[in-house]
Amino acid sequence: MTPTTITARHSASYSGLVLLTAAAAWAWVALRWGDMGSRTMAGQLPAFVGTWTIMMAAMMLPATAPVASLYARTAPVHQAPRMIAFTAGYMLVWAAAGLPAYALAVGATHVATAHPTAGTVAATAVFAVNGVYQLTALKDFCLTKCRSPIGLLLRYASYRGPSRHLRAGAHHGAFCLGCCWSLMLLLTAFGVMNLWAMVGLAALVTAEKRLPRGRLVARVVGLTSLALAIAVFWVPLLAPGLTGSGMTEMGLRHP
Repeated sequence: MTPTTITARHSASYSGLVLLTAAAAWAWVALRWGDMGSRTMAGQLPAFVGTWTIMMAAMMLPATAPVASLYARTAPVHQAPRMIAFTAGYMLVWAAAGLPAYALAVGATHVATAHPTAGTVAATAVFAVNGVYQLTALKDFCLTKCRSPIGLLLRYASYRGPSRHLRAGAHHGAFCLGCCWSLMLLLTAFGVMNLWAMVGLAALVTAEKRLPRGRLVARVVGLTSLALAIAVFWVPLLAPGLTGSGMTEMGLRHP
């Protein structure tokens, strides 16, 4: 057995651990999908953030597994703890993003229940914001960092202290959030707890980050989102989370 073979096996095992975590999160979401929109979630910020964090683990970790594995292999020893701390720091960023997501979900619920026209206008704004951002230089910059993280990994080598791996994961998570926040914004249109929307958006995130033509995927998503911003006026069901039909999936309807 050669060192190359051993390294490849370690790489696969580290990526597999992250993917296993993502699979467990998907299993939890699928099993709890029926009650994620129940009244137990209504108005409860901790419950929402907890569910949101599991959702983000399911959606984001598959695309991040190779980076976490690569980070673990930048040192000859204690690789598994490095990867675990890196992944934890990464998820802390997405957990924090649950706070504005909660505010948006509450706002979306009020808009959708107030007047259907207001929900349609809000849906147009959501699709338009995502469409425009997908075509910006900032999106391309963050996506480049996610697709080619070698420069970031070299920077993380200079981190010191017991929290350095956590900081490295959080730093990478910030770039990932900068890359994908507008895609997550679409959940307000489709329904924050909409399982099928989660699956579709997770596939898009993975395609942007991992496919050779990921940047082209990002641009196509942007143009499609701009088209949806117009089409939703004629077909409000394109945004069930903002036009009333998706409120049972929002997890925020009051009795």
